[in-house]
Amino acid sequence: MEKHTILGGKVSIYRRENSRKWQCSTYLMGKNRRISTGEESLSLAKEIAEDWFFRLKAKEKGGTLKDERTFKEAAKRYLEEYDVVTGGARNRVYVAGNQRRLRLYLLPFFGELGLSEVTAGKVQEYRVMRHNTSPEGKPPAKNTMHQEIVTLRQVLKTAIRHGWLTHLPDLSMPYRSAEKISHRAWFSPEEYKQLYTATRKRAERYQGGRYQWHAEQLRDYVLFLANTGLRPDEAKRLQVRDVEIVHDEETDETILLIQVRGKRGVGYCKSTPNAVFPFERLLKRNLPKPDDPVFPGNHVIMFNAILDEENLKFDREGNRRTAYSLRHTYICLRLMEGADIYQIAKNCRTSVEMIEKYYASHIATSISAAAVNVKRKARSKKQIIEHAKRNAHRTSQAEAN
Repeated sequence: MEKHTILGGKVSIYRRENSRKWQCSTYLMGKNRRISTGEESLSLAKEIAEDWFFRLKAKEKGGTLKDERTFKEAAKRYLEEYDVVTGGARNRVYVAGNQRRLRLYLLPFFGELGLSEVTAGKVQEYRVMRHNTSPEGKPPAKNTMHQEIVTLRQVLKTAIRHGWLTHLPDLSMPYRSAEKISHRAWFSPEEYKQLYTATRKRAERYQGGRYQWHAEQLRDYVLFLANTGLRPDEAKRLQVRDVEIVHDEETDETILLIQVRGKRGVGYCKSTPNAVFPFERLLKRNLPKPDDPVFPGNHVIMFNAILDEENLKFDREGNRRTAYSLRHTYICLRLMEGADIYQIAKNCRTSVEMIEKYYASHIATSISAAAVNVKRKARSKKQIIEHAKRNAHRTSQAEAN
């Protein structure tokens, strides 16, 4: 390694054997600091190193030079390690989302802060900043902020693992009372029948027309999602080779065995028998190859149009229905039919807690009338007095013994 010094040995300039560009380093506030000059010329590298050193000294004098790891360093280490720590099991879309949240929002705000400076108060300042400076002109959605705080927490946990931070600050939302439980928008059995009837009629109406293929695809899309519980993004990634028509020995019915690739990695799903016929129609209509998508088109516009026409866009609480509501419908209908909640959670690649929180508490059949409507005979005053005398007698005998 070729090496030079400037400023009386305070700054070293060096170039590694496998690199053409010069780097520089110095020792300040008990810590070695180094950067790449980005230059191949030694004279230019010396000028950059000198400017860099004097900027560091100015920061040291002003009290802004950090003697600890910064959030930016922890974020870099987090991105390098994430796939290793999770065993590559997390979906690539989710990983890309974390990278985007760091690049666009978290690093510009926290990047230059020392890790100990990322306090509960600073996190609340971040929430206020995001609320007031959203580029879309409206505050970010609750779920958007939740995902950003989750990414922030993961970076800080990386810092703790490496001993750069001693404890995790309180990242919870202050002044927050218990949330009102609200169920996710779904289609009741009557509404679901209204929806799939409308898609069938539309497919019949467009027979031989320009939009025949789109209408038929939408009909099968609705039936497929409502009878498998797949998330819309999982259905979009689904390929023909991921779906197998099998005979289920336990129920003696023909169902679909689906290999699902979603936000939790690869999982499996067993459909209801009602999903088989729509899938066979899809194969017959599109004649796909094994690696072709099951749903090659986009059904959002036509799906929303049918919801508007049938007055199904919002449920009675004002929750907006989307294609995701077909998954919620699948879960609710299975609960109403008495399916085991653990098996539903496993088949839908979610947790029992999530189902209990968002679905089961709103299904009337999840409440046992026999357990609720218990009737006990009221005791008379005479019976109460006799019961008290017997207890007193037992107590006196016990004390005598």
